[in-house]
Amino acid sequence: MADFLAIVGPTASGKTALSLEVARALEAEIVSMDSRQIYRGMDVGTAKVDDAARAAVRHHGLDLLDPDQRYSAGRFARDVRRWIREIRARGHVALLVGGTGFFLRALMEPVFQEPPMDAVRREALRRYLAAQERERLAAWVRRLDPERAELAVQGGPQRMSRTLEVALLTGRPLSRWHREAPPDGEALTGLVVVLDVPPEELDRRIAERVRRMVEDGVLEEVRALLDQGYGADAPGMTGTGYRELARHLAGDITLDEALALVERSTRRYARRQRTWFRNQLPRGPGGALVLDGTASTAEQLRAVLEAWRRTTSEEEAE
Repeated sequence: MADFLAIVGPTASGKTALSLEVARALEAEIVSMDSRQIYRGMDVGTAKVDDAARAAVRHHGLDLLDPDQRYSAGRFARDVRRWIREIRARGHVALLVGGTGFFLRALMEPVFQEPPMDAVRREALRRYLAAQERERLAAWVRRLDPERAELAVQGGPQRMSRTLEVALLTGRPLSRWHREAPPDGEALTGLVVVLDVPPEELDRRIAERVRRMVEDGVLEEVRALLDQGYGADAPGMTGTGYRELARHLAGDITLDEALALVERSTRRYARRQRTWFRNQLPRGPGGALVLDGTASTAEQLRAVLEAWRRTTSEEEAE
């Protein structure tokens, strides 16, 4: 039996609107699969669903941590396995929604069981690595874990730091742990629906989203986070939009320059997401269902419901 239904796609592809309609139709509970919506106080900049949507449909995975805390794909997978058990026990469908592909992979292809690491040394190492330049981190990663270096460098400072802390505190590179350590839980299966939007339309939607974020108070949100002591090196504050607006509030760039950078960074991120979902998920029979992200929500809803009913009926026939 399928463990979950998932709606994925790049930023601004329309996942939220579709997911709320699907949840109502299937009596589903939504599990956020977004690596930034887990943070408290980060609502506008992450396009988090509002209180009305949460009242209408039960949500999981929102507001779990403060912005200075880390949340790994492995922890996400452990949490989601528990949430899915609870959701199914209530007779509901688990509906995963988001654009963080590594979170989805951690469920379908479980990551390795993490070795024990001294918490005090780990925290001290994290503080030290957070103070290093990106180029230095990249050089160390290439030296200590060449097999994983390209992926880690592309992932930015947080993923490079993760690669380094495992290598330094365990004596083995992260790539070797991934290859040889036992998985951290069972693999789950589900129907994955991908919303695909052409780049030009995605760019238009992103520009509109940035404009709406400003109207909704994203600048005040970032200022409040900075006032609470969450600096640019906090895991949550490395998200697109927050770091650029923090630079503006520090007086480094104008608001127009900051918003132009937010748009550019978001476009780049959305293209990486689009590429990941195109290349990392199987297509065709038994694979991901790709829907036109420019179609109406009603059309998308019909396609998802038909695919889900087909999936569940095939399982019952077996």
